Amino acid sequence: MVNIRVGFGFDVHPLGTERELWLGGIKLEFDKGCVGHSDADVLLHAICDALLGAANLKDIGFHFPNTDERFKGADSKILLKEVVALLDKNGFAIGNVDSTLSLEAPKINPHIEAMQNVLAPIMNISVNDISIKATTNEKLGYVGREEGVNAYAVALIYKK
Repeated sequence: MVNIRVGFGFDVHPLGTERELWLGGIKLEFDKGCVGHSDADVLLHAICDALLGAANLKDIGFHFPNTDERFKGADSKILLKEVVALLDKNGFAIGNVDSTLSLEAPKINPHIEAMQNVLAPIMNISVNDISIKATTNEKLGYVGREEGVNAYAVALIYKK
């Protein structure tokens, strides 16, 4: 019997003018960036939570608390790499990840391939196993007012 599990992740960060915009492991040129304790890569945080949830290994805040100075300004790719190592240690491998960014700007579609190319080796999966989509919030709420960014992710993992 194949032991597969599915996890869901969500993250949100406010946008601020004093920060760089890191999404999907790459830096995007934009006049605002996500505000947070680490580099605030909202997409990678949602993916981490989806993976951790699928393995029943708590959440990103448990493993990388925003009260810990070791993670201040941390590159979220390193956090994702540690999550993947934790899954491996617990006998899991990643099948695929499906994710969605919700933001008004900048346009994400031109950057998806670069994001997939950065994330695939970290997660030990093919770029074809990483879906990244983006949508606007139709100018509604804090996302629509460009005050924040949301990310959602679903991950399938399996016992090795």
